[in-house]
Amino acid sequence: MARPRKFDEERAVDAALEAFWTAGYEATSTQDLCEATGLGRSSIYNTFHSKRDLFRRTLALYMERRTGELNELLDSELTAREKLRAIFERVVEEEAEHGRGCFFVNTAVELADRDAEVAGELERDYRRRLESLTAAIDAGRRGGDIDPAKDARALAHFVIATVSGIRVSARAGAGRDVLESVARTALAAI
Repeated sequence: MARPRKFDEERAVDAALEAFWTAGYEATSTQDLCEATGLGRSSIYNTFHSKRDLFRRTLALYMERRTGELNELLDSELTAREKLRAIFERVVEEEAEHGRGCFFVNTAVELADRDAEVAGELERDYRRRLESLTAAIDAGRRGGDIDPAKDARALAHFVIATVSGIRVSARAGAGRDVLESVARTALAAI
């Protein structure tokens, strides 16, 4: 008879997320995952089957949380411009505090060109964020908050690229003042 699990699976996925986010997929060993989660190798493999499967669970959790946070902000009563400002402010604050980049961006750089399933998951999440941003920007165009001559979808791509660029710049050592100036410049372009 199998022994019941004596750990919180979601907490283990959270802990593994932190380990992968800190070091990346390749540099995170099974031993690192054991230390991060407090689980033994057999518990990790019996529950998650492989390092890759555990990684994909962490990536899915991260994307669900981050896209959910974005959608919550975009569904708020703020104007479109205020929503975009809040997005940039949040990113600058996170990067000034941690400077570890975005797990999504880090994963795209590390794995997307050699893991088709991960690339597909990243693409699906990108599309979800793109659609949400496009809708918010389009509402801002209709409401007069954003220049109606500008293409909402192109601006949404621009916002996503700028957020990613801010995160990568922070990892490369750019300070808060630089990150804030990039955010201000992006808002002025919108």
